[in-house]
Amino acid sequence: MTHSWRISALAERHRALGSNLEDWNGMGTAWTYSSALADHHEAIRTRAGLMDVSGLKKVHYVGPHAESLLQWTTTRDIAKLYPGKSVYASMLDEDGKFVDDCIVYRTGPNAFMVVHGAGTGHEMLVRSAQGRQVAVLFDDDLHDLSLQGPLAVDFLAEHVPGIRQLPYFHHLQTRLFERPVMISRTGYTGERGYEIFCKAADAPFLWDSILEQGASLGIIPCAFTALDWLRVESSLMFFPYDNSQMYPFADQKAGDTLWEMGLDFTVSPGKQAFRGAEEHLRLRGQERFKITGVLLDGVRPAEAGDTLWQGNQQVGVITCGMYSRLSKRSMAIARMSVACAAPGIALQVRGSFEGTATTHALPFDDPQKTKRTAKG
Repeated sequence: MTHSWRISALAERHRALGSNLEDWNGMGTAWTYSSALADHHEAIRTRAGLMDVSGLKKVHYVGPHAESLLQWTTTRDIAKLYPGKSVYASMLDEDGKFVDDCIVYRTGPNAFMVVHGAGTGHEMLVRSAQGRQVAVLFDDDLHDLSLQGPLAVDFLAEHVPGIRQLPYFHHLQTRLFERPVMISRTGYTGERGYEIFCKAADAPFLWDSILEQGASLGIIPCAFTALDWLRVESSLMFFPYDNSQMYPFADQKAGDTLWEMGLDFTVSPGKQAFRGAEEHLRLRGQERFKITGVLLDGVRPAEAGDTLWQGNQQVGVITCGMYSRLSKRSMAIARMSVACAAPGIALQVRGSFEGTATTHALPFDDPQKTKRTAKG
């Protein structure tokens, strides 16, 4: 935790659960607890789990130029957002290469909150805001408790009127256990879930209350690394762990296109005026690799960096793997040569172990996204 400069109000709760609070994004984060990650994964897939994801960068952009700023710096049509609506977006550099993802929340006519990942999007936005009528506030007092899983809505419905009617990628200002919160129907699990944004002073009380009153539903605290298991099944990217910043090209600088990462859907239809747009459009059809699913034979999970081969030719590298005791499958996300990016191709695995595998369409779990978008 030598690089941590941001403090979670839940740090002592995490230590009590066995975490060493490893650094992520400058905040001591509960990567693991003393309990098993398989239990955390099962809770979120079958009941609900509570995670502290406050290490995400939460930044407010407020002022008459805030909308135009976000129109230029993200791939989404921000003008279509209304107060209470949010959207998942990508951010590119001038070369049309991915540098960050984010969720943009419209909280008022000239007010937005952007929740950034671990890329450089926040820094780029701050530079772009100079000279505009936009106030920028990095808000580390705001904590983010993520309650994810099929029973999350049943628990919240007992305490938050109207929560069942909150659509996917919408948010509301309300109260939970008499504390002011913003609840967003978003998450990073592929399940129906909710992010509960609260004041740092209220985070321990809300954490304890959710776990105490949700115990009868099987709600448990879940560590951050459980997200790796969930994201493999649900095909969710995690910068920089799936990117060339982690797996560099021999003769090119780091940077991947949305076409390569499978994130081209984050460009709003018809939008062409955003940073890197011209290069983004030019690079279509020039993919050097594709993000692909891999189904491994046996019960052993692959490790990041394990390589994939056809005969004597390396054709891919695994970026994240997991074994699910629920589906009895060993699955992985891989950076794959374009020629081998179709489902059903036989491969050999080398690295942490030697084995066989087959390419598989992504996502492995809930390909129609019916769980996260369910109504009622």
